[in-house]
Amino acid sequence: MILCDQMKLPDASHLAQPWRIHALTPDFRLEDVWALPTAGAAGDFPRLVELIAAGDPSEGGSAIARALFAIRWKLGELFGWDDPDDATATLRDRVPAGLEGGPEFRALPFSSLYLTDDEWAGEIANRTMHGVMHLGWVPDPSLGTKVPGLAPSGAGGYRGQMAVLVKPNGRLGEAYMAAIRPFRHQLVYPPMLRELGHRWRAA
Repeated sequence: MILCDQMKLPDASHLAQPWRIHALTPDFRLEDVWALPTAGAAGDFPRLVELIAAGDPSEGGSAIARALFAIRWKLGELFGWDDPDDATATLRDRVPAGLEGGPEFRALPFSSLYLTDDEWAGEIANRTMHGVMHLGWVPDPSLGTKVPGLAPSGAGGYRGQMAVLVKPNGRLGEAYMAAIRPFRHQLVYPPMLRELGHRWRAA
């Protein structure tokens, strides 16, 4: 998919940024990095955070993506994948004092770790893996040249960027991440990002 190829970024797009999340996740694997179709001004990051926190994958997007989420939740219920893993330590223990905070997620099974002027991180821990969703607000003078939905250069100069970091739980976790990878890249993320772009522009 062209949209998927254009929005997926190299790992360096995340690793080169001076994010606080790097110090909290040295034992996590960077699964992928995505450019978000959310062009804006320097102070627009709180609006993106609010939009993501309020999102519900069972609403909007493509019918295929909604069906995949429904199947995933059902399988998790049947096999106990989403039961809390007491052996997994929360990353909140690593967050420096005074950095905690962030909005609660409406539907996504994540918990906020911290929120700053240009970063927001949330975590999920279950029987398959310990994962982190990291959002950043990055300057980008070339907006609109490669990513559909982004404003032309000069219209704000910033955009959202999302990174997914994971620490699989044993063989089950590794097998699970390998199995869902093609679905995430081809059937889940492209429609989700398009929907996010529509909601961003409408807001």
